[in-house]
Amino acid sequence: MNRGVFGGTFDPIHNGHLAVAEEVRERLNLAEVIFVPAGQPWLKTDWVISAAEDRLKMLHLALDGKPGYKISEMEIERGGPSYTIDTLKALRKGPESEDELYFILGQDNMCQLPQWREAAELIKLCYLVAVPRPGAARLKMKDLEVSLPGITQRVMVLKRPEIDISASNIRERVGRGLSVRHLVPEAVNRYLKQQGLYAAA
Repeated sequence: MNRGVFGGTFDPIHNGHLAVAEEVRERLNLAEVIFVPAGQPWLKTDWVISAAEDRLKMLHLALDGKPGYKISEMEIERGGPSYTIDTLKALRKGPESEDELYFILGQDNMCQLPQWREAAELIKLCYLVAVPRPGAARLKMKDLEVSLPGITQRVMVLKRPEIDISASNIRERVGRGLSVRHLVPEAVNRYLKQQGLYAAA
């Protein structure tokens, strides 16, 4: 069975995340996509992110009733900085350890891959599915191959969907009192209002 792994802070999950997950699931004929919200991303240790409880609740609201999607809390439960290599190793130890894994990430994050913990080992554990991000620097696979030999055989670079939605923009809009109902699932929009998340102090 082929499974997708979609990591991120999901602060909040938005329509762009859902479009990416659906596109990758259909294109690669994945049995499921596992959303893995980060505890504390190691590259964003100086960022303040919303409580795990809120991010998980929004994920459940966004994915409710959508077959083919699962949520794993392993990075939140693990505590400390979240490293993708640890998550992939954990998935490899589970009952579906022989499944092929496809890790979904933005092409902008691909450029930082050589800095990731145990990057050379990581590309042996999964295929990488690089999704375009508007305005991101062009992905230079030749340069990545120099840093991580063999990576070109482990990466699938998609040309779509190219969706210009970011969680940071959503948080900013909410803080300014602007509507985000066109950017997030309606259930998430309601939750943001009910909890006052991202509202200006």
